[in-house]
Amino acid sequence: MTLQNDRKYTSSHEWLLDLGNGVFRVGLSDFAQHALGDIVFIDLPQVGDSVTAESSMGDIESVKAVSEVLSPVSGTVSAVNETLSAAPESINADPYGAWLIEVTNATGFAALMDAGDYEAFCANA
Repeated sequence: MTLQNDRKYTSSHEWLLDLGNGVFRVGLSDFAQHALGDIVFIDLPQVGDSVTAESSMGDIESVKAVSEVLSPVSGTVSAVNETLSAAPESINADPYGAWLIEVTNATGFAALMDAGDYEAFCANA
C-alpha cells in the first residue's frame, strides 16, 4: 500500500488534498482500490451539489461489489473528474492521481487522519 503524506485520510478509505484557496480534492486510497479490485463504473455527484462529511456522495462498482464513496468533508462540489466516466479503471492504476471531486466551502475535518495514523488504521483493519 502506498500513501501520500500531503493528504488526509478517512476510516472509509477516501483521501483529501488541500489545493489551496479553499479548494479540496477527494479521491480513493490505494488501500481502497486494492480491496475493491478492478473498478468498472463510478457514479459521482454533480457540480453544485452539496456533500456531507461521512455520508454517501456516490458509488463505485468493481468486479467484486458495489461500494458507497463517503465524503471526507461537508461542502459544495466545485469540480468532477469527468474522465472517470469513460475510464474508471484509472483509479486502480493511479489512486492518488485519479481524483473524484473537488469541494469548496469545506467543513468537518475532525475525523481525518494523517498518513501515519491511516497506515496504522489499515494495519489493524
